[in-house]
Amino acid sequence: MTITDHHDIFIGSTSDGWTFLLLNRPIHHATRILTGAGFTAREHQGRTVYLLPPETAEDAHERAGIAAYGLMAHTHDLVDLAWTTRPQPAGTTARPDVNIRINDGSATASATTDQAQAILAQNGFTNAGRARDFTLPDQLGEADALNTVVHAEAHLVSHGVSVRVDLGIATVQDIPPAPPRPRSAPIPPSPPPSRGRSR
Repeated sequence: MTITDHHDIFIGSTSDGWTFLLLNRPIHHATRILTGAGFTAREHQGRTVYLLPPETAEDAHERAGIAAYGLMAHTHDLVDLAWTTRPQPAGTTARPDVNIRINDGSATASATTDQAQAILAQNGFTNAGRARDFTLPDQLGEADALNTVVHAEAHLVSHGVSVRVDLGIATVQDIPPAPPRPRSAPIPPSPPPSRGRSR
């Protein structure tokens, strides 16, 4: 299992600017909802990946919002960490105040302002030895680390702090494959029918 597999719906971004959406359980009319919002369906390593090509943040934000709204009629178990759908306020620089990186289930962050550092600390990040570098404790499991990143990002955005979450997925080809399905236990063979003695 990878970070993309813990919730019913996962929305993220590749490092080269694609927005992707993964469904981890079947959702009624999902393909119609997503293609209607402008996503393209592509089969990739045992799963269907829904994609938006690199475009303006405003367009990606609108398309992803329409898709999420339609899917949330069926589930609220949705995680959205796509930096490609985050509109930048006018006059801001391209570099965000906080960069969060997820790699093999662990999360690190760098923050450029005192406010951002304080919010990271409030959400469980600890100083990683350099003033502006932070990490999550190693004992957190992958699902807990992901949920901490989701809450920290929401907290930062609510205070007007710009954030980019790097999922460690460079291109569409690097999106993780479908999680393995549990194999059913083999059914033991039936015992042969007993033969009664004739008298």
